[in-house]
Amino acid sequence: MNQLPKRRKNRLENINYTETGIYFITMCSKDKKCIFSNVYPGADDSLPPVIKLTKTGLIAEEAIKGVDDHYENASVINYVIMPNHIHLLLALNNTGGRIISAPTVIGSLKRFASRQAKSDIWQKGFYDHVIRDDEDLKIKWDYIEGNPAQWLLNKDEYSE
Repeated sequence: MNQLPKRRKNRLENINYTETGIYFITMCSKDKKCIFSNVYPGADDSLPPVIKLTKTGLIAEEAIKGVDDHYENASVINYVIMPNHIHLLLALNNTGGRIISAPTVIGSLKRFASRQAKSDIWQKGFYDHVIRDDEDLKIKWDYIEGNPAQWLLNKDEYSE
């Protein structure tokens, strides 16, 4: 009898995703299609790249901005909407009120955006990284800020 391969778990077993802290999250579009935005060079070399959101990108941004309104213990403190993926920093403060987990927030965000888009726009799951200290936060913050420039140079790991 053939056994099915064991499926890899999406989340780390030794991490409690309800812990107060900051999580770096990456979510990809379904089939990594470029449906969220277009990235253009700045008007001159001294200006940063410009991100122009598509209709689907605007829906994703609405979902991201809605996290703060929907959850009293969660907020998105920085994000970038790239053509086929989104990076964000999700802060959880589960010191009171309803305890919420990072996967719950991201799942809700993705469901809202898909409903608004009237289509399944997401790849299953998401990548996460627990921010460990201020230096780690600065690295991820700078990564988000610099991602459009990396896209234009074809150095973004998600670019085609």
